[in-house]
Amino acid sequence: MTTIDTAAITVVLPEAFDERWSRLPGIQVDGRRISIDPTEYFFRFESSTWLVADWELVKAELLDVEETTESTVEQLALEFIRTHAKPTSDAARVLATAYEVYAYLFRDEHLAGLGLPQITAEHLLMLRQAATLMALNKVELDGHISNVGPCWFFPAATSVVFDLDDGMGRLLDEVYHGGWFNEHRRIESIKAHAALGGRLVHGCQSVPDQTGGVVAPYGASMTAFRDDLASFKARWIEQVYAHRVTPAA
Repeated sequence: MTTIDTAAITVVLPEAFDERWSRLPGIQVDGRRISIDPTEYFFRFESSTWLVADWELVKAELLDVEETTESTVEQLALEFIRTHAKPTSDAARVLATAYEVYAYLFRDEHLAGLGLPQITAEHLLMLRQAATLMALNKVELDGHISNVGPCWFFPAATSVVFDLDDGMGRLLDEVYHGGWFNEHRRIESIKAHAALGGRLVHGCQSVPDQTGGVVAPYGASMTAFRDDLASFKARWIEQVYAHRVTPAA
């Protein structure tokens, strides 16, 4: 039987996180220091290992590589992961790597082309912080979802933490789900997520529905993933919303 490490996770990140993340069970924020108690924070915590690659190496050897007619960006990312990604039980390293990934992907320079004036640099900060914590979630190759925390349902989590009303929560979900990633940024996303050992997979279907997403390994069964997600998402989304301090109007 595999023993799951449930020791407290502590990381110091380059950016101070909003202290209201502490509204969610099992997480405490003190400026740049984040502490997570896995036994309280996760809805499901069956794995304490993750696959990561060095972000500086991703920047140096992958981000500027162009795909060709014989080598697609997905192939480039997969080969990089095969060569450079290693399993780790250091959750702090996962969070630190994820912060770099999402600081790169959700950077302010893209705001002008988004076409949504309601979305500001402050909203990108929300996305960066939620996506960083999301990186502790995990999907196995057989499609089974082994780790699920509140930031799987990041629109619900950000609504709780940042006091967003339902309309803004849905709009932020739209940005995360697809409005942010045109083809150019989708390519950026594929390359950047190699640092987290996979690709970003949205749990939503045709429209954003508060399901969020996860970094899944290439080759994971999406059929099993979809079925597993459907079995729990409604009740756990409801539990996340239960931590709202003031119900949205």
